[in-house]
Amino acid sequence: MTTTDRMTVFDRALVRRHRERAVPNFANHSFLFDEIAERLADRLEDVLRPFPLALDVGCHDGAMGRALAGRKGIERLIACDLAPGFARAAQGVAADEEFLPFAPHSFDLVVSNLSLHWVNDLPGALLQIRQCLKPDGFFCGAMLGGNTLIELRQCLYEAELEIAGGVSPRVSPFAEIRDAGGLLQRAGFALPVVDSDTLTVTYSDAFALMRELRGMAETNAVLARRKVPATRAMLFDAARRYAEQHAEPDGRIPVTFDVLYLAGWSPHESQQQPLKPGSGAIPLGQALNSNTPES
Repeated sequence: MTTTDRMTVFDRALVRRHRERAVPNFANHSFLFDEIAERLADRLEDVLRPFPLALDVGCHDGAMGRALAGRKGIERLIACDLAPGFARAAQGVAADEEFLPFAPHSFDLVVSNLSLHWVNDLPGALLQIRQCLKPDGFFCGAMLGGNTLIELRQCLYEAELEIAGGVSPRVSPFAEIRDAGGLLQRAGFALPVVDSDTLTVTYSDAFALMRELRGMAETNAVLARRKVPATRAMLFDAARRYAEQHAEPDGRIPVTFDVLYLAGWSPHESQQQPLKPGSGAIPLGQALNSNTPES
């Protein structure tokens, strides 16, 4: 990776402050992390091998560790998080996802639960995760994808355009599923797999959603954001638009969380390999046209 590969989108110091602020009351807002931790743990049940030593990257309050307790032959799980407060809560260590302080080939398994969407250098972070794995070690992670908070983004955009005459990033950008597989391959993972899931949650109004996002430490940390808070007029206008455009019959508003699941293996000679060109047993012409007569 060269220096030109790196994009600086997020204010990582602000991400850390948001997480530290969320630590005391995180349990009241952690439903999404708890749910996705269980889904990741269930996916690991399909992998028929034990993982004695595991690493949880971006652990928050330790939801992933709780979901994996007593499962998959894990004898020890090391948790790490950008925020020291979360690291302490999970009985782990403070560590930046972009600068993992672990020796190469240390872990049988690396998991990451809804943390990597805040990383500036995602290819570099995935490369470091792959390097942390032993040969034939496994990575399984989840991150928020492109349609997350799409309703809120639309309403904030329209309200700011109407009131301020221009727009700025009010919600952080998210990765697209079409890019995720390529990022895993670029990081050197073998047999990469990416899929997605959509969770829809309802809230009483847009302000309840905004309070939830603050409690989840998922508020805006884009470097290009306006440094002054949104005005009350803009927020009330966005809330009005949200209710008018998206409210359900009972008056509650739906919120989309688009979750990408990423999985891949650290390369090992025992893994399946693609066939070499020309090694197929059936001629290409015959495969493309089953009516072609045999010679």
